[in-house]
Amino acid sequence: MTQKQNERAVLVAFGADLRLADNPALAAAVATGLPVVPVFVWPLEAEAAAYAPGAATRWWLHQSLSRLEERLRAVGSRLVVRCGPEAETLMELAQESGAGRIFRNRVYAPAALAGERDLTAQLSAAGITIETLQGNLLFEPGSLRTTNGGTFQVFTPFWRAVWNRRGELRAPVAAPKSFVSPERWPPSLRIAELGLEPSIDWAAGLCAAWMPGEAGAQDRLRRFAKNATAAYDVERDRPDHDGTSRLSPHLHFGEVSPQQIWHTVAEWPGAESYLRQIAWREFSYHLLCAFPQTVSQPINPQFRHFPWRRNRNRLAAWQKGRTGYPLVDAAMRQLWTTGWMHNRARMIVASFLVKHLLLPWQEGAAWFLDTLVDADLANNAMGWQWVAGCGVDPAPYFRIFNPVLQGRKFDPEGEYVRAWVPELAGLQAEHIHEPWKAPPLVLAAAGVRLGDNYPLPIVDHAEARAAALAAYDAMKTASRREEKSGER
Repeated sequence: MTQKQNERAVLVAFGADLRLADNPALAAAVATGLPVVPVFVWPLEAEAAAYAPGAATRWWLHQSLSRLEERLRAVGSRLVVRCGPEAETLMELAQESGAGRIFRNRVYAPAALAGERDLTAQLSAAGITIETLQGNLLFEPGSLRTTNGGTFQVFTPFWRAVWNRRGELRAPVAAPKSFVSPERWPPSLRIAELGLEPSIDWAAGLCAAWMPGEAGAQDRLRRFAKNATAAYDVERDRPDHDGTSRLSPHLHFGEVSPQQIWHTVAEWPGAESYLRQIAWREFSYHLLCAFPQTVSQPINPQFRHFPWRRNRNRLAAWQKGRTGYPLVDAAMRQLWTTGWMHNRARMIVASFLVKHLLLPWQEGAAWFLDTLVDADLANNAMGWQWVAGCGVDPAPYFRIFNPVLQGRKFDPEGEYVRAWVPELAGLQAEHIHEPWKAPPLVLAAAGVRLGDNYPLPIVDHAEARAAALAAYDAMKTASRREEKSGER
């Protein structure tokens, strides 16, 4: 009798795929006809990892696991939760449940990919097969190549490759209505015992802004698809409007699959513009798998010579939304309160950090990873390197956003600033993005006391721009000197 014939159950290991619908690993497990034991392992390695989940993502994970557990109980199953070294814990669960196979969807973080081979070998040595499926991306990294067989490093040709192969995308599958459960369940921790919910003073803001879980993801997707129009390409740049899908945290935790999103919105006017944003996420992961060092190191080696500054006070002012530039401050306060920030605002605040303050992009990336509910390792690294000018297909370094002009263009009436910087709510649109130039009587009438209840700008835009360009020139000079010396 073979090992497969001896099996009493199969495991499905949830990770970044906290949904029942369109979940390839779950579907494959159910298709065996054997009792299915859904498990979630919080590996001890996660606590010690260099890029451990931040406070906001841990909060979301707690909520999402709770919703997943509810969904599983609704179909007569349950979620077995454990904490410990991944390989050892999965082997223990397999032995306790009589499982010879484990199904899971691939995770593309560098640490996960590096450990996948070791995990497979350890499980195989114990007589356990692990089957890893593609459930979190449209295309497997490496499956889209340039004409020379290389990795795409420019987005536009990558997008064309995705668009040309869109006919290959699988159709989403419905959630199983029920599946066989084991006669005896392995012991489980309560989700609360994982200690994911941090003791933070902004959790109430997260609760008010979001509904984590598969049902919340589907509700948001339906509402976005219903209301989306051909104006999306313009509306997505307006932080003062609700013109984006806000699906990013749901997608990050796998509460909705990219295939579900693609097939839901593919026919509405303006679909291609939105689907390009899904492809940007895809592009980020293809790059991360090809260049795992991008999480912390610039892809452009010249930027190893960039004369970044270290200034904890200015970093703190940026983090707290106290820079004196209203649009920057509004965005950073939106982030702190809700765990999310509009994409246009992300570019503006990132540019301000690396070009106005000359602080390392890694500092900003670390803050985003801790405070964003959609803190996606690949998107985060690529986005920061793009703004800093040191990644692939980057924005030119000399493109330095003027936060005042950006505010006037993308928040023309000042509604976004008023929503998040209430100190300035009494100012009219003509003054709200540049309060330091408002007449004293206007400031007094609005209750604005610069340097008291709202800060003066911590840097002058023109002076900061000149300093940034000088730093960029110094970097290029140092890089050329290194090349001539033959050190590289």
